[in-house]
Amino acid sequence: MKIFLQNSWLDKSIFLITISLSIILLAPFFIVISSNVEIQTDYLNFISGNILQDYLYNYAFILISVILICFFLGITSSYLVSFYEFTGVNFFKYSLLLSFAIPSYIYGYTLSAFFESYGVAYSIFSSISQQSISPTIYKLGPITGSIISLSLTLFGYVFLLTRASFINQSRNMLEVGKSLGFSNFDNFYKIILPSARPAIFVGLSLVAMETLADFGTVSFFGISTFTTGIYNSWFIFDDLQAANFLSLFLLIFILIFFIFESFSRKKVKFHNVANNENKKKIKIKLSGFKNFTAFSFCFFLFGISFLFPLSMMLSWTVSFPNYFNLSQIIQLNLNSLKLIVISTIIIIFLSLITNFGERILKSNFLAFCSSLSISGYAIPGIVVSVAVIGFFTSLDNLFEINTKSYFIGSLSGLVFGYCIRFYSISFNTIKTVYLKINNSIDESAYLLGFSKLKVLKSIHLPFLQKNFIFAFILISIEIIKELPITLILRPFNFDTFATNAFNMASNDLIEAAAIPSIFIIFWSSLLIVISIKFFLIDKK
Repeated sequence: MKIFLQNSWLDKSIFLITISLSIILLAPFFIVISSNVEIQTDYLNFISGNILQDYLYNYAFILISVILICFFLGITSSYLVSFYEFTGVNFFKYSLLLSFAIPSYIYGYTLSAFFESYGVAYSIFSSISQQSISPTIYKLGPITGSIISLSLTLFGYVFLLTRASFINQSRNMLEVGKSLGFSNFDNFYKIILPSARPAIFVGLSLVAMETLADFGTVSFFGISTFTTGIYNSWFIFDDLQAANFLSLFLLIFILIFFIFESFSRKKVKFHNVANNENKKKIKIKLSGFKNFTAFSFCFFLFGISFLFPLSMMLSWTVSFPNYFNLSQIIQLNLNSLKLIVISTIIIIFLSLITNFGERILKSNFLAFCSSLSISGYAIPGIVVSVAVIGFFTSLDNLFEINTKSYFIGSLSGLVFGYCIRFYSISFNTIKTVYLKINNSIDESAYLLGFSKLKVLKSIHLPFLQKNFIFAFILISIEIIKELPITLILRPFNFDTFATNAFNMASNDLIEAAAIPSIFIIFWSSLLIVISIKFFLIDKK
């Protein structure tokens, strides 16, 4: 009787907490939508007539270009490391993931400075060429720079997901193709690529969402997009209505790709023929020119996506030591650590409660609410910031209370924004483990007299410990690189490496931005290497 009453109380508490959490995480976006219901027609015509056309054109051109480049780079590299044996293949199949450690805005800083007038490119070509060279001949246009920066930092999504599909493809399918006389190209085009299509679509959808959500890169290059328009409307012109209107437009575009990505992800299934999973995948060994070509492509991609920005930042750090401020570096590390620890603990705890609630209650309504609450990962950080501001402004107006002073320009508001943005990372990481735990284990424990809390403590938590660490690492990487949420919601005089680098680069002090950028790359790379070693390494 005691256990029954305890379980009944627990069920109601978990249900209410999960529903409340879903409402809180989604409420800011409902505020953005509702704030546009009564927008004036003249105001709407002014914005749409002068701004939207440029935004749409820039977005369309950048988006299509980035998708095409990421498609080529991601698929080509994943195909080479998955099906061929060549010099350095075991290194490249993991090192190419280090592109995730380079935020696109930092790559943009490096690229711009490299090709600027009398920059590094000019110096290199001047030393090689005997003829006089124009100091501006190698200068990149802003859109070109944005496309390159985004492509070389986002192709990893396609590489990672496509490779996961490639290494799980049935070996028998490829053997049948060879028996039919298919060449390696025929096998790739007619068997391998179609089988990996769902994974490719998911990867490209993530690339598209990240491109649409980008703020730091397009802001640095001075390109008019929805994210820069939202930031300027609120931060410069103090026009929250315009920011909400532009946020709604951006939300619509993101929603399209979010639905497409979710639909594609449901179709990502890997099937192995009986006993095929125990058969070691035999790679085609390359030699001579083919070996050199495969190695050169992968090394060039690794060099241009990771070594290039890293070496440039290191060079500027050494060349301009006067920008190094030890006390500032220590403070930035402490600020980042504080945000990471507080945010990740809260996010992991909340996602554990929600997953545990879904597990024990088996409610379709609860599952639906939970699936909505994780949509924050698809929402650009700039929209999250505006949504949070609008949410607490509406609370103040509705209940005549003062919440803005506690959540806007404070650590609480910043952590709240992180929870909305990164909650899905922890939720999905924990859910993957719960899907592997057979329900019969819980039922057996109940028959032995275990309460639901004891089942969580004695059975679920031991299974989840490893994934808690993985979720902590993934969220930490995102927080270290996150720019717009931190830039807008942070407390006064509170900087992270991302905001410090952005402010320096915005003031045309690229060399000064090198030091905080180095720390972003270092910490992100370290966390990625740990993830690879303990969570992502495979033997195929």
